[in-house]
Amino acid sequence: MVAKNLSFRLFFLLAAVFLLCSGGFSPVFADDKGQAEESKPEDFYRSTSLPLPRFVSLGSDEVHVRAGPGWKYPIKWTYKRFGLPVEIILEFDNWRKVKDHDGQEGWVFHTLLSKKRTALIEGENPQPAYDNPFYEDSKKSNINIMLEPFVTVRVEECKARWCRIESSGYHGWIERKALWGIYAEEIFD
Repeated sequence: MVAKNLSFRLFFLLAAVFLLCSGGFSPVFADDKGQAEESKPEDFYRSTSLPLPRFVSLGSDEVHVRAGPGWKYPIKWTYKRFGLPVEIILEFDNWRKVKDHDGQEGWVFHTLLSKKRTALIEGENPQPAYDNPFYEDSKKSNINIMLEPFVTVRVEECKARWCRIESSGYHGWIERKALWGIYAEEIFD
């Protein structure tokens, strides 16, 4: 009888381990109001307390993008553009899943990324950067530089509608809607 009871316990223990490992069960947590809520897959892909998603830039002129979060995964492609903005959408250990301007996703080792904020010029036409963010009043503002589409610029600060950028030693203010790499409501200096 003891052996039979022990075998049932072993069976249930192995079944529980199998369900946990296979993803056949989804953990449930209580929110602030005591109501149960199911955990999301992205909750398991967190290695830092930094917000997800967030924009960063490439910190090297050669960055391999892998199919998964580890050296054993094959390289999908290689970025060869230092400072290119990418969006971190998931984290796993020292790996970051990034998404680029074209929507392509892959895993990059964290040391190949930089916290320096950059952005790409969007649109089909060159975009003006002004000497101050009041270009509507032509007596107060001049165009400092015209920026071609897909040029990478360094973002120095962002206000409600305008971001101060730098490109090739030129500084100016550009409307945030002309930039990819800045969130719509993001303000920083």
